[in-house]
Amino acid sequence: MNLQALSKPSPIPVSFFSIAVGLLALGTAWRVAVGLWALPAWLASVVTAAGVVAWLVLLALYALKWMFHRAAARAELQHPVQSSFLALVPVSSLLAAVALQPVARPLAFAVFIVAMVASIAIGAWLYGRVWQGGLTPELVTPALYLPVVAQNFVAALASASFGWPQVGLWFFGAGLLAWLAIESTILNRLGTRGALPPALRPLLGVQLAPPVVGGVAWMALGHESPDLVGQALLGYGLYQALLLARLLPWIRAQGFAVSYWGFSFGVAALPTLAMRLAAHGNPGGNSAVQWLAPIAFALANLIVLALVVGTLRLLIHPTHPGVSQPV
Repeated sequence: MNLQALSKPSPIPVSFFSIAVGLLALGTAWRVAVGLWALPAWLASVVTAAGVVAWLVLLALYALKWMFHRAAARAELQHPVQSSFLALVPVSSLLAAVALQPVARPLAFAVFIVAMVASIAIGAWLYGRVWQGGLTPELVTPALYLPVVAQNFVAALASASFGWPQVGLWFFGAGLLAWLAIESTILNRLGTRGALPPALRPLLGVQLAPPVVGGVAWMALGHESPDLVGQALLGYGLYQALLLARLLPWIRAQGFAVSYWGFSFGVAALPTLAMRLAAHGNPGGNSAVQWLAPIAFALANLIVLALVVGTLRLLIHPTHPGVSQPV
């Protein structure tokens, strides 16, 4: 493993795809919010378009990285932590396929098929390496969720969107059981080993994603009574959000870096799940989820906006360590 090459700044770390994932997930939240509260549809279109543009730009830049910086790209894929972010390429592509479906269904379906196949192949390759052993406990981080949990839950959501609910259930089952298995491993590492170094602490933001992304996928699969599972997953997501809020001063020892976009997927999916549950119940009622949904939606927009502003500041000041930080 060429760790020296990884310590040098390289163009477009694959972890930058978390930006596209966060924006596309927020676009999904906006599309649900427009249907629930009659918000301006053009705002949902703007956020979704920003996510699609970010996805396209990152795809192009990552392809250029493989053309002109192949050694850095290969070294990144051999890294036990950074390599997991390769899963964000098909994850963002699946979210883009769902976003493109209303305006260009044939293109969206083609992207969906390619991304689904890529997610299976990348997940099997990356997670298969874990089965082969050699991963030290110090390198066990929430990034492990990405190749097998995030990909499967998003594939379930996309499959439901394109009318393949049975395939979606297969993906959901794979993601759910993998999540339960991996979380125990991650929590054991966090509780019994030394504290995560500051550079890796923002990865804890990924902890929020599995329950709420899984909940959104479950709701999309269209069961007759999705509330029980959906409400339970929302509750666990809220508890994860509380833990992250409690740990935020400790996490922020790193200072702002692009790795903080790891929070964005869960942050955007939590209000999406709450809104779907509110819409599935009595929209005019007075349930707790109907009070929670607008608050969570407003907070998600503020958090993603803060991430956008922080990232733009890093781009304006390219010598800032957050630009070249790989995770």
